[in-house]
This record gives sequence, C-alpha cells and structure tokens, in this order.
Amino acid sequence: MQKYPLLFLLVCAFIGASKAQQDSAEKCVASFYADKFIGRKCSSGEVFSQDKFTAAHKTLKFGTKVKVTNLKNDSSVIVVINDRMPPHSKRCIDLSKAGAKRLNFIAKGVTKVKVEILKDSLP
Repeated sequence: MQKYPLLFLLVCAFIGASKAQQDSAEKCVASFYADKFIGRKCSSGEVFSQDKFTAAHKTLKFGTKVKVTNLKNDSSVIVVINDRMPPHSKRCIDLSKAGAKRLNFIAKGVTKVKVEILKDSLP
C-alpha cells in the first residue's frame, strides 16, 4: 500500500462513489421513448418495446431494477435498466411508454421524478 498511495486513494474514492450512487435517490427529470424506437436494439442487446417496464439511464448497470416516483402526483413504477442515455442529456432517465403511463405524464412528455435503486435487484 505504501508503494502506491495515490492508486490506493483512487480505488477507495471509486468504491465510495459507487456505494454512494447505490445508497442515494436521484431527483431529476424523466421523459419517455418516442415510438420510432420500437423494434430497435437497446444498448443491452434487447429489442425495445413500449409495452415493457424498461428504461434507459446514463450510468446504471443493465438489469438494475429501479423504483421511479413521479414527484408531481406520487405515482410510482418499477422498471429495469436495459438501455443507455447520452451522457450530455439533461434528463436522467427515459422510460418506456408503459412506465410513463403508470406515472401519468404522457400528455406532458416530461416530469420530475425520484429514482431509487432496488438493492435486492442489483445485477
């Protein structure tokens, strides 16, 4: 450890950041997929469907289950991360239309949400 103190500190910081991400809820803006993506492959290799409870996220691992709560009406849905969002996006999660309907924001297009990782479902 004394030979590589900087490396040790970087590894500890990375582990701490990963744990913090898993322990905290993220509040942000959600949107939902356009119909033009139906039938296309997601980043995970799955074929996209508006009828499944899936979502795209910038950093969460594929297969991670998250609870998404609409902060405007307190409705919630559990979705599985199966796609990746662009890192420069202002939104934190894109839901399938099934998820957006459950959160009741189809007419508006976007809404403020809280995203919580379900710890027992981490891949």
